[in-house]
Amino acid sequence: DTNPQTLATPDNLAYVIYTSGSTGKPKGVMVTHRNVARLLAATKPWFNFNEQDVWTCFHSCAFDFSVWEIWGALAYGGKLVMVPYLVTRDPHAFHALLRRERVTVLNQTPTAFQQLIAADACVDAVSELALRLVIFGGEALEFRSLRAWFDQHPDDAPCLVNMYGITETTVHVTHRPIRQFDVERACGSTIGRAIPDLRLHILDAHRNRVPIGVPGELYVGGAGLARGYLNREDLTRERFLPDPFAPEPGARMYRTGDLARYLPDGNIEYLGRSDDQLKIRGFRIEPGEIEACLCEHPAVRQAVVTAREDTPGDKRLIAYVVPAEGRDLEPEALRERLRERLPEYMRPGAYVALAQIPLTPNGKIDRNALPAPQPARDAPAALVAPRTPLEEAVAEVWCEILDLEQLSIHDNFFDLGGHSLLAARVIASLAKTFTIELPLREFFETPTVAAVAARAEQLLGTAQPNDTPPIQPLPRSGILPLSFAQKRLWFLDRLLPQKAAYNVPIAWRLEGPLDTASLQRALMSVLTRHEALRTRFTLHEGEPRQHIEPMHLFTLPLHDLSALPPTERETRLRASLDAASHEPFDLEAGPLLRAQLLRLDQDEHVLAINVHHIAFDGWSVGVLNRELSAAY
Repeated sequence: DTNPQTLATPDNLAYVIYTSGSTGKPKGVMVTHRNVARLLAATKPWFNFNEQDVWTCFHSCAFDFSVWEIWGALAYGGKLVMVPYLVTRDPHAFHALLRRERVTVLNQTPTAFQQLIAADACVDAVSELALRLVIFGGEALEFRSLRAWFDQHPDDAPCLVNMYGITETTVHVTHRPIRQFDVERACGSTIGRAIPDLRLHILDAHRNRVPIGVPGELYVGGAGLARGYLNREDLTRERFLPDPFAPEPGARMYRTGDLARYLPDGNIEYLGRSDDQLKIRGFRIEPGEIEACLCEHPAVRQAVVTAREDTPGDKRLIAYVVPAEGRDLEPEALRERLRERLPEYMRPGAYVALAQIPLTPNGKIDRNALPAPQPARDAPAALVAPRTPLEEAVAEVWCEILDLEQLSIHDNFFDLGGHSLLAARVIASLAKTFTIELPLREFFETPTVAAVAARAEQLLGTAQPNDTPPIQPLPRSGILPLSFAQKRLWFLDRLLPQKAAYNVPIAWRLEGPLDTASLQRALMSVLTRHEALRTRFTLHEGEPRQHIEPMHLFTLPLHDLSALPPTERETRLRASLDAASHEPFDLEAGPLLRAQLLRLDQDEHVLAINVHHIAFDGWSVGVLNRELSAAY
């Protein structure tokens, strides 16, 4: 018999796999037969795949890891075991399948493998596993998470390999064998070196090569690059760029969006997604750094850190922790460890214990399935109720600001989810209630109800009679001086005229029926309430002065994009938001708040607001959100 005739050529499409996009619209990646065939050929010397191998197809066909699983087995004449979906969700059942089918090649995401490690620890007959290779992909691998595996298995039975990859470069890009000493060295997420027919470049923002040890963005060139995105020529041009470092003309490189750096030994360390960075209260935070600190604790098997904004305007870090076998979650012990290693703004405001991290069908972390933390104390038995009226008053302020039903007078404010902005609100509330000035530094040093109440009592006891005449209100229609903060921002605005450096853009996606007239009235209500948003800044006799303008009719322009195709609609939306955020304010002419409403569909809108920083800050976002919602 002869092979059937085929009309396909190496450059024909083999498949299109969709990956999630930043806009929420999936992108179809076009991969050719040549892309897949060269992947198997280029990696053959490392793995020596053969007809004796038994593979599992653990992953969905919508995830390109399955391409490697299916054709890695069939192209070399091996056996492929299709794993039922329910078995992929049950680590114990999957471990039994590995033993029963004598599987030799296993491909896993690090998160899924953590669950398999737990199941493996419950099995006595470890020798029943026939594995010779475990290949990781799909997510960053923290080497320290493999300590429990190496406690039960030697270095080479099976051999563990970390392979970094992306759909646009055909499954895998790099290769790094893992040994037990890697785990003991705690060497982060090292992804190794490039597959031989690929080129890797780590570049700065200007696409220049960075020195060894310096982080940059990872670009991939070579034979693995996909054709591009299906029906998305604009996005293809944006991500698949000319490769200036390639020896041949016309070569391309793919911009991954991943951060990495070269190590002195030539290996590459993966540092996370450039768009995974969290920004909270002005600080840029790498969640992986916090997760690594948590995983160092012996009571932690797995950790995921994310940001949540369950209360409008109060975004905070939440740590989801899977305790080690036989251990309970001890939030105070974890907080103590993080206090020693991380600054205040990088410490989670709440800890949630999970039996296991939820996964998507592709075996990656399903962040949308992570539960909201419950506003509860870690140790109710240790509750010490307020003993004095002053402690009771302070506790009441804390409960209101932290959204708690009860707390102990010895609880640490920051361990309960507080942060610097909320601390400032507490101090402002105490100043208003008791007419005392508690320095923020003292609050940070002793952040408990008992300590704050004791200090407040001292301040009340030593307060001197105030002989200063009461402040008289000035007429609001006159020319008024500027505060120090206003002067600083006014000066910076004059220093950088026609620049948008101090714009504060906000965009809220509104889903459901919308009464645009009511929304416009709600915005007018906020403008009426806050004079700062109706203020102009002018020069008067050589000095900056402010003028509070009376409230006039405020019009909310509506831009209807609903008739456009979905892809063009999102493109126009982003362009409109980008243009609005870069339009400078005229502090002399005002107003200092601009807004527009963009209609995407009958029941889907985006409210875009832009405010100058001289009248608005990070705290103001939550205030605006709450007041606008209440007025609407």
